[in-house]
Amino acid sequence: MEGGTVSSRLRAEAVTLAYEQRTVIRDLDLEVPDGSFTVVVGPNACGKSTLLRGLARMIRPAAGAVTLDGRPVSSYGPKEIARRLALLPQSPTAPDGITVLDLVARGRYPHQSLLRQWSPADERAVGEAMAATGVTELAEREVGQLSGGQRQRVWIAMVLAQQTPLLLLDEPTTFLDIAFQLDVLDLCADLHAGGERTLVAVLHDLNQACRYATHLVAMREGRIVAQGPPAEIVDAALVGSVFGITCEVVPDPQTGTPMVVPAGREARRVSR
Repeated sequence: MEGGTVSSRLRAEAVTLAYEQRTVIRDLDLEVPDGSFTVVVGPNACGKSTLLRGLARMIRPAAGAVTLDGRPVSSYGPKEIARRLALLPQSPTAPDGITVLDLVARGRYPHQSLLRQWSPADERAVGEAMAATGVTELAEREVGQLSGGQRQRVWIAMVLAQQTPLLLLDEPTTFLDIAFQLDVLDLCADLHAGGERTLVAVLHDLNQACRYATHLVAMREGRIVAQGPPAEIVDAALVGSVFGITCEVVPDPQTGTPMVVPAGREARRVSR
Protein backbone atom coordinates (compact mmCIF):
# COMPACT_ATOMS: atom_id res chain seq x y z
CA MET A 1 0.00 0.00 0.00
CA GLU A 2 1.39 3.39 -0.98
CA GLY A 3 -0.22 6.74 -0.35
CA GLY A 4 -3.38 5.02 0.94
CA THR A 5 -3.92 3.13 -2.31
CA VAL A 6 -4.43 -0.63 -2.18
CA SER A 7 -2.69 -2.64 -4.87
CA SER A 8 -5.12 -5.26 -6.14
CA ARG A 9 -4.79 -7.68 -9.04
CA LEU A 10 -8.21 -9.26 -8.37
CA ARG A 11 -11.29 -7.06 -8.26
CA ALA A 12 -15.07 -7.28 -8.38
CA GLU A 13 -16.70 -4.14 -9.76
CA ALA A 14 -20.45 -3.61 -9.32
CA VAL A 15 -20.90 -7.38 -9.59
CA THR A 16 -24.26 -9.13 -9.52
CA LEU A 17 -24.18 -12.93 -9.20
CA ALA A 18 -27.23 -15.14 -9.60
CA TYR A 19 -28.30 -18.76 -9.98
CA GLU A 20 -31.01 -18.86 -12.66
CA GLN A 21 -33.70 -16.54 -11.28
CA ARG A 22 -32.26 -16.17 -7.76
CA THR A 23 -29.93 -13.23 -7.23
CA VAL A 24 -27.44 -13.87 -4.42
CA ILE A 25 -25.11 -10.87 -4.73
CA ARG A 26 -26.05 -7.51 -6.17
CA ASP A 27 -23.83 -4.55 -7.13
CA LEU A 28 -20.86 -5.65 -5.01
CA ASP A 29 -17.41 -4.03 -5.11
CA LEU A 30 -14.31 -5.75 -3.74
CA GLU A 31 -10.58 -5.28 -4.13
CA VAL A 32 -8.50 -8.18 -2.79
CA PRO A 33 -5.29 -6.62 -1.42
CA ASP A 34 -2.22 -8.12 -3.08
CA GLY A 35 -0.17 -10.24 -0.71
CA SER A 36 -3.00 -10.49 1.82
CA PHE A 37 -4.58 -13.42 3.59
CA THR A 38 -8.15 -12.29 2.99
CA VAL A 39 -10.91 -14.16 4.84
CA VAL A 40 -14.61 -13.84 4.00
CA VAL A 41 -17.06 -14.40 6.87
CA GLY A 42 -20.80 -14.14 7.33
CA PRO A 43 -23.91 -16.17 8.16
CA ASN A 44 -25.05 -19.15 6.11
CA ALA A 45 -26.44 -18.32 2.64
CA CYS A 46 -25.09 -14.75 2.69
CA GLY A 47 -23.17 -15.24 -0.57
CA LYS A 48 -19.63 -16.06 0.65
CA SER A 49 -19.09 -19.12 -1.54
CA THR A 50 -20.94 -17.48 -4.44
CA LEU A 51 -18.53 -14.56 -4.25
CA LEU A 52 -15.54 -16.91 -4.34
CA ARG A 53 -16.99 -18.76 -7.33
CA GLY A 54 -17.54 -15.46 -9.10
CA LEU A 55 -13.94 -14.39 -8.46
CA ALA A 56 -12.76 -17.74 -9.85
CA ARG A 57 -14.86 -17.45 -13.03
CA MET A 58 -17.08 -20.37 -12.03
CA ILE A 59 -20.13 -18.07 -12.24
CA ARG A 60 -20.53 -15.44 -14.95
CA PRO A 61 -21.73 -12.11 -13.49
CA ALA A 62 -25.23 -11.05 -14.49
CA ALA A 63 -23.93 -7.48 -14.23
CA GLY A 64 -20.60 -5.83 -13.50
CA ALA A 65 -17.23 -7.48 -13.96
CA VAL A 66 -14.54 -9.46 -12.17
CA THR A 67 -11.09 -8.43 -13.36
CA LEU A 68 -7.68 -10.00 -12.95
CA ASP A 69 -4.60 -8.01 -13.87
CA GLY A 70 -6.82 -5.41 -15.51
CA ARG A 71 -8.68 -7.88 -17.75
CA PRO A 72 -12.12 -9.45 -17.29
CA VAL A 73 -11.65 -13.01 -16.04
CA SER A 74 -14.01 -14.09 -18.82
CA SER A 75 -11.38 -13.02 -21.38
CA TYR A 76 -8.90 -15.68 -20.24
CA GLY A 77 -8.79 -19.17 -21.66
CA PRO A 78 -9.24 -22.07 -19.19
CA LYS A 79 -5.54 -22.92 -18.94
CA GLU A 80 -4.46 -19.29 -18.90
CA ILE A 81 -6.70 -18.45 -15.95
CA ALA A 82 -5.61 -21.65 -14.18
CA ARG A 83 -1.99 -20.49 -14.37
CA ARG A 84 -2.92 -17.28 -12.56
CA LEU A 85 -5.60 -18.36 -10.09
CA ALA A 86 -6.31 -21.64 -8.29
CA LEU A 87 -9.58 -22.57 -6.56
CA LEU A 88 -10.11 -25.28 -3.97
CA PRO A 89 -13.91 -25.77 -3.81
CA GLN A 90 -15.94 -27.07 -0.91
CA SER A 91 -15.71 -30.82 -0.29
CA PRO A 92 -13.83 -31.82 -3.47
CA THR A 93 -14.00 -35.48 -4.45
CA ALA A 94 -11.16 -37.57 -5.85
CA PRO A 95 -11.51 -40.41 -8.39
CA ASP A 96 -11.66 -43.86 -6.82
CA GLY A 97 -8.26 -45.43 -6.30
CA ILE A 98 -6.20 -42.36 -7.20
CA THR A 99 -2.95 -41.96 -5.28
CA VAL A 100 -1.78 -38.82 -3.54
CA LEU A 101 1.02 -38.34 -6.07
CA ASP A 102 -1.32 -38.69 -9.04
CA LEU A 103 -3.84 -36.24 -7.59
CA VAL A 104 -1.21 -33.60 -6.81
CA ALA A 105 0.23 -34.05 -10.31
CA ARG A 106 -3.13 -33.01 -11.77
CA GLY A 107 -2.30 -29.51 -10.60
CA ARG A 108 0.22 -29.30 -13.42
CA TYR A 109 -2.41 -29.68 -16.15
CA PRO A 110 -2.62 -25.91 -16.90
CA HIS A 111 1.10 -25.89 -17.70
CA GLN A 112 0.97 -28.73 -20.24
CA SER A 113 0.05 -28.89 -23.90
CA LEU A 114 0.45 -31.13 -26.93
CA LEU A 115 3.96 -29.72 -27.32
CA ARG A 116 4.80 -29.67 -23.62
CA GLN A 117 4.13 -32.83 -21.68
CA TRP A 118 5.50 -33.85 -18.26
CA SER A 119 8.80 -32.11 -17.57
CA PRO A 120 11.44 -31.70 -14.85
CA ALA A 121 9.72 -28.42 -13.94
CA ASP A 122 6.49 -30.33 -13.31
CA GLU A 123 8.37 -32.86 -11.19
CA ARG A 124 9.88 -30.08 -9.08
CA ALA A 125 6.56 -28.27 -8.67
CA VAL A 126 4.80 -31.42 -7.46
CA GLY A 127 7.63 -32.30 -5.09
CA GLU A 128 7.75 -28.80 -3.63
CA ALA A 129 3.96 -28.68 -3.18
CA MET A 130 3.94 -32.03 -1.38
CA ALA A 131 6.85 -31.02 0.83
CA ALA A 132 5.21 -27.68 1.71
CA THR A 133 2.01 -29.44 2.79
CA GLY A 134 3.73 -32.34 4.56
CA VAL A 135 2.30 -35.12 2.39
CA THR A 136 5.46 -36.43 0.71
CA GLU A 137 5.39 -39.64 2.74
CA LEU A 138 1.80 -40.26 1.62
CA ALA A 139 2.69 -40.23 -2.09
CA GLU A 140 1.70 -43.84 -2.80
CA ARG A 141 -1.34 -43.93 -0.51
CA GLU A 142 -4.82 -43.80 -2.01
CA VAL A 143 -6.54 -40.50 -1.28
CA GLY A 144 -9.70 -42.31 -0.17
CA GLN A 145 -7.78 -44.03 2.63
CA LEU A 146 -6.59 -40.82 4.26
CA SER A 147 -7.99 -38.93 7.23
CA GLY A 148 -9.93 -35.73 6.63
CA GLY A 149 -7.00 -33.53 7.59
CA GLN A 150 -4.61 -35.46 5.39
CA ARG A 151 -6.98 -35.27 2.43
CA GLN A 152 -7.31 -31.52 2.82
CA ARG A 153 -3.53 -31.15 2.82
CA VAL A 154 -3.36 -33.21 -0.37
CA TRP A 155 -5.96 -31.03 -2.07
CA ILE A 156 -4.04 -27.92 -1.05
CA ALA A 157 -0.89 -29.54 -2.44
CA MET A 158 -2.68 -30.03 -5.75
CA VAL A 159 -3.62 -26.36 -6.07
CA LEU A 160 -0.14 -25.34 -4.92
CA ALA A 161 1.30 -27.42 -7.75
CA GLN A 162 -0.49 -25.04 -10.14
CA GLN A 163 2.01 -22.41 -8.97
CA THR A 164 -0.46 -19.55 -9.11
CA PRO A 165 -0.01 -16.20 -7.34
CA LEU A 166 -3.67 -16.28 -6.23
CA LEU A 167 -5.17 -19.11 -4.18
CA LEU A 168 -8.90 -19.26 -3.34
CA LEU A 169 -10.07 -21.70 -0.65
CA ASP A 170 -13.78 -22.31 -0.07
CA GLU A 171 -14.33 -23.47 3.52
CA PRO A 172 -11.06 -25.43 3.76
CA THR A 173 -11.72 -26.45 7.39
CA THR A 174 -15.27 -27.78 6.98
CA PHE A 175 -15.87 -31.22 8.59
CA LEU A 176 -12.44 -31.19 10.27
CA ASP A 177 -11.95 -31.42 14.03
CA ILE A 178 -10.31 -28.50 15.83
CA ALA A 179 -6.77 -29.91 15.64
CA PHE A 180 -7.00 -30.42 11.88
CA GLN A 181 -8.66 -27.02 11.42
CA LEU A 182 -5.72 -25.31 13.09
CA ASP A 183 -3.31 -27.50 11.14
CA VAL A 184 -4.81 -26.40 7.81
CA LEU A 185 -4.98 -22.74 8.84
CA ASP A 186 -1.38 -22.82 10.04
CA LEU A 187 -0.45 -24.19 6.64
CA CYS A 188 -2.34 -21.36 4.93
CA ALA A 189 -0.59 -18.82 7.16
CA ASP A 190 2.79 -20.34 6.26
CA LEU A 191 1.96 -20.13 2.55
CA HIS A 192 0.95 -16.49 2.97
CA ALA A 193 4.07 -15.70 5.00
CA GLY A 194 6.20 -16.79 2.06
CA GLY A 195 5.21 -13.51 0.42
CA GLU A 196 4.56 -14.97 -3.03
CA ARG A 197 0.82 -15.63 -2.79
CA THR A 198 -2.43 -13.86 -2.10
CA LEU A 199 -4.88 -16.14 -0.30
CA VAL A 200 -8.66 -15.71 -0.14
CA ALA A 201 -10.57 -18.12 2.11
CA VAL A 202 -14.16 -18.53 3.22
CA LEU A 203 -14.37 -19.49 6.91
CA HIS A 204 -17.27 -20.03 9.31
CA ASP A 205 -15.37 -19.54 12.57
CA LEU A 206 -15.10 -15.81 13.22
CA ASN A 207 -12.45 -16.19 15.92
CA GLN A 208 -10.24 -18.25 13.63
CA ALA A 209 -10.78 -15.68 10.89
CA CYS A 210 -9.64 -12.90 13.24
CA ARG A 211 -6.55 -14.89 14.22
CA TYR A 212 -5.37 -15.65 10.70
CA ALA A 213 -6.69 -12.95 8.36
CA THR A 214 -4.73 -9.87 7.44
CA HIS A 215 -7.84 -8.56 5.66
CA LEU A 216 -11.36 -9.50 6.77
CA VAL A 217 -14.49 -9.19 4.62
CA ALA A 218 -17.79 -9.43 6.52
CA MET A 219 -20.89 -10.20 4.43
CA ARG A 220 -24.61 -10.32 5.03
CA GLU A 221 -27.44 -10.85 2.54
CA GLY A 222 -25.22 -10.60 -0.50
CA ARG A 223 -23.42 -7.40 0.42
CA ILE A 224 -20.23 -6.42 2.18
CA VAL A 225 -20.95 -4.87 5.56
CA ALA A 226 -17.35 -4.10 6.51
CA GLN A 227 -13.81 -4.94 5.47
CA GLY A 228 -10.30 -4.28 6.71
CA PRO A 229 -7.82 -5.61 9.27
CA PRO A 230 -9.74 -7.59 11.94
CA ALA A 231 -8.47 -5.40 14.79
CA GLU A 232 -9.90 -2.33 13.07
CA ILE A 233 -13.38 -3.55 12.16
CA VAL A 234 -14.47 -6.34 14.52
CA ASP A 235 -16.53 -5.13 17.46
CA ALA A 236 -19.79 -6.09 19.14
CA ALA A 237 -21.82 -3.83 16.85
CA LEU A 238 -20.41 -5.45 13.70
CA VAL A 239 -20.97 -8.98 15.02
CA GLY A 240 -24.52 -8.04 15.97
CA SER A 241 -25.31 -6.56 12.57
CA VAL A 242 -23.76 -9.44 10.61
CA PHE A 243 -24.63 -12.49 12.71
CA GLY A 244 -27.54 -11.17 14.78
CA ILE A 245 -26.07 -12.10 18.17
CA THR A 246 -25.22 -10.22 21.35
CA CYS A 247 -21.59 -10.58 22.34
CA GLU A 248 -18.48 -9.06 23.83
CA VAL A 249 -15.31 -8.66 21.78
CA VAL A 250 -12.17 -9.04 23.88
CA PRO A 251 -8.48 -9.53 23.05
CA ASP A 252 -7.58 -13.15 22.37
CA PRO A 253 -5.31 -14.14 25.31
CA GLN A 254 -2.99 -16.00 22.92
CA THR A 255 -2.72 -13.64 19.96
CA GLY A 256 -4.24 -10.32 20.99
CA THR A 257 -6.58 -10.45 17.99
CA PRO A 258 -10.32 -9.82 18.45
CA MET A 259 -12.13 -12.71 20.12
CA VAL A 260 -15.92 -12.92 20.06
CA VAL A 261 -17.56 -14.13 23.27
CA PRO A 262 -21.31 -14.67 22.73
CA ALA A 263 -23.64 -13.61 25.49
CA GLY A 264 -24.88 -16.38 27.76
CA ARG A 265 -28.12 -18.18 27.15
CA GLU A 266 -30.22 -16.08 29.50
CA ALA A 267 -28.76 -12.80 28.25
CA ARG A 268 -29.49 -13.80 24.67
CA ARG A 269 -33.09 -14.59 25.62
CA VAL A 270 -33.50 -11.14 27.16
CA SER A 271 -31.97 -9.43 24.11
CA ARG A 272 -34.61 -11.06 21.90
